[in-house]
Amino acid sequence: MAGRIPQQFIDELISRTDIVELINEHVPLKKAGREFTACCPFHDEKTPSFTVSPTKQFFHCFGCGAHGTALGFLMDYEHLDFVESVHDLAVRANLPVPVETTTSAGHQQDSSKLYTILGEAATWFCQQLRQHTDAQHAVDYLKKRGLSGETAAAFGVGFAPPGWDNLLRAFGSSAEQIEHLLKAGLIIEKEHGGSYDRFRNRIMFPIHDTRGRVIGFGGRVLGDDTPKYLNSPETPVFHKGRELYGLHEARKTVRKLERIVVVEGYMDVISLAQHKLYYAVATLGTATTAEHLKRLFRIVPELVFCFDGDRAGREAAVRAMENAIPEMREGRQISFMFLPEGEDPDSQIQAEGRGNFEARIADSVTLSQFFFDHLTAQADIATMEGRARLVELARPHLQRLRRGIFREMMLTRLGELSQVKLAQLSVGNKTTTKKQPYGKNRVKSALSPLRLVVALLLQYPGLAVLAGEPQRFRHFGGTGANLLVQLLELLQTNPELKTGAVLERWRDQEEGSYLAKLAQWKPPFEDTDRLEAEFSGALVRLEQQLKNRRAEELLHKAQAGLLSTKEKDELQQLLNRDN
Repeated sequence: MAGRIPQQFIDELISRTDIVELINEHVPLKKAGREFTACCPFHDEKTPSFTVSPTKQFFHCFGCGAHGTALGFLMDYEHLDFVESVHDLAVRANLPVPVETTTSAGHQQDSSKLYTILGEAATWFCQQLRQHTDAQHAVDYLKKRGLSGETAAAFGVGFAPPGWDNLLRAFGSSAEQIEHLLKAGLIIEKEHGGSYDRFRNRIMFPIHDTRGRVIGFGGRVLGDDTPKYLNSPETPVFHKGRELYGLHEARKTVRKLERIVVVEGYMDVISLAQHKLYYAVATLGTATTAEHLKRLFRIVPELVFCFDGDRAGREAAVRAMENAIPEMREGRQISFMFLPEGEDPDSQIQAEGRGNFEARIADSVTLSQFFFDHLTAQADIATMEGRARLVELARPHLQRLRRGIFREMMLTRLGELSQVKLAQLSVGNKTTTKKQPYGKNRVKSALSPLRLVVALLLQYPGLAVLAGEPQRFRHFGGTGANLLVQLLELLQTNPELKTGAVLERWRDQEEGSYLAKLAQWKPPFEDTDRLEAEFSGALVRLEQQLKNRRAEELLHKAQAGLLSTKEKDELQQLLNRDN
């Protein structure tokens, strides 16, 4: 979002989108007071717990916790990424998506040129595979791997000829072009001047983003050079921890994906597609990250990790499991498929065909089973000591699970294996107590002054004008006070913002989850005078806390004889403030 689409445009898009109208097109809504309700589209339920607020431009499900703005709904329901969702809403609002015209315009322009030169390079690599005099050994290799010309063309497979400057001579006709080639990661700058091609004598696999643009490459060596596989470096348009090879092709080929198989290599993805299994993707030489998982779960409810059956494959599966745990919740499924020793997805599907391969997928091990199998292998649960060790091994992982039915079931299973009652496991106290029901006027009675101020601002952003100078709260310390200052400054500068637009400012940030929870709180009163009085009272109590804390700090310094003259005057004023 930053540096790509102006924030003011996002704000305007949220304000001009009728979230009730948008969601009602996908989920029939019923009027319920000032809000609208429905059965949640993100989990199975019979009693509606999904609410949409037209005043806040915000939706929330009290059952599964799903929440967000119009953009968030499209991302979760239509499985779009952020930029795609922005463009979708912009079309609905008949608004052109602008290009940033501030200091980030240069970055936007550079990115556009990077996409262009990467796309041209992909075309050039394909041409070399067909035309270059040294391409025959590349063609022979692909044929030996069982790859057809049709499949190779579908994935844009190409060839980087041997030599130090083939690509450079083809595209580096000016200093500006050479600069773009460097930024795109296609050439490498020499220490003492000049440049040379990054990819040489390699089979080339272009990597696409969700919009189909080439953003990087993977290259498989044909000679004895190392490494065997070489990826593009991190660039302004390519980030290995986010991208997945084959995802664009899978979404283009299969209209509605139900499942995705995650493998380790480019050729695995292509070979599976050759055998008409079109729903495989590969990480780009990295372990599966949280960003990968978030992206995939926006598209499908089920992931299957396919690993070699050797020790390295088991270790990779454990890393994937550990990274996947925080993303697990009701409605999502992750399983692990282990191939025979010495086999990979490419060799396995060639040996047994698609039907048998998919039978292996159906028999894959669920995350919960793999998790407990992995831990019980490290603890002898036939003994009391072993069961205690099992609990200690499981605790840090289960604490990372989101609150919900799946977490409760995992805790129950841990209790069965360890022979410890659920209430005694102490794996996050909040999850082992009965969840209080949400009522329409349920009020959290223990809101601190800071949380109450933030909650009221999210409910009624116009209250910010009553807060005075925001910076005075900065000295209160902690992320909560800093967030309050940012929120006040935002709303005082943009008093027209609604709750949804405010929450979009903190999308994908840790504070965003905190704000979303407070946005769900409802004050037990709606009278304007009462609201303003509550807000002003909370501000007074908050300032009192700040002053008390500052006085305590100065008193400690005074006891150590470290107060400056200025601090002595400040302490005297704080101690005399009630006189």
